[in-house]
Amino acid sequence: MELRHLRYFVTVAEELHFGRAAARLNMAQPPLSQQIRKLEEELGFSLFSRSKQHVELTDAGKVFLEESRSALARVEQAREAAEKASRGQTGRLAIGFVGSATYHIVPLLQQYRLRFPSVELKLHQMKSGSQLQALHEKSIHLGIVRASIHSPHLNTELFMREPFMAVLPEAHPLAGRQALSVRDLEHEPFILSPRQNGSTYHDAVIHLCYKAGFSPNIALEAPEILTVVAFVAEGMGVALVPASFRHQQNQGVVYRDIREAPVLETAFIWRKDEKAPVLHEFLKLGRTYGGGTKSPIHPA
Repeated sequence: MELRHLRYFVTVAEELHFGRAAARLNMAQPPLSQQIRKLEEELGFSLFSRSKQHVELTDAGKVFLEESRSALARVEQAREAAEKASRGQTGRLAIGFVGSATYHIVPLLQQYRLRFPSVELKLHQMKSGSQLQALHEKSIHLGIVRASIHSPHLNTELFMREPFMAVLPEAHPLAGRQALSVRDLEHEPFILSPRQNGSTYHDAVIHLCYKAGFSPNIALEAPEILTVVAFVAEGMGVALVPASFRHQQNQGVVYRDIREAPVLETAFIWRKDEKAPVLHEFLKLGRTYGGGTKSPIHPA
């Protein structure tokens, strides 16, 4: 039994006239009558009572009509669901991200949810190394990292570039300046996250200080950048953080531009063999996202 046979039957049952049904189906009447006969032979019972002037459903035909309509409706629902999945409009998308990229990705995620409300979005904050492992194990579709990743099995796209800013206690002597040099912080106690919590951010801060001609005096380590900022607010030191963290309106701190304008990059990484439409729709949105300064996208 083919779906077209069900459609033929339902049309004849609705018209109760083979000529009108054939016209609706854009086919000749004899082939339509022949197909209905074949369907009845396959089923082993009559669907219609026929006379020269009249066609009507048998009791079995009435039951078969109801079930045929349900079956065709389910097939249409399945087609629509599959079409949505093929367009990335439904499904599940798992994303790993480093905590220091939070302020960039939250607006992007909000836009994605508005555009694709039927996609189940799973978010996992994890270090860059853990994201590589998760991609290898196929437990996430996409990683959002701060480090440059080079792998023959992964695509990499630059998502965002942002400068560093200095974070100072609001009562700090340097807080009155609009911009600072990294060298201005040479004798200050630094607050920094430990390297094992995120080597890219940690190493970038150390490199900036070395480039300015000094080794930073790390007075305190904090597990997350948000905690770093909170400790600065308590007057326990100064810090260099990605500019997006200026949106964290902690009382007791000020953010100041760094004249050297060093930058920190955020990138998307995903498996080269990943075909999930939900991922590629997310990437399309990411490429048009206007939340900050972006460089041209070049897949690896």
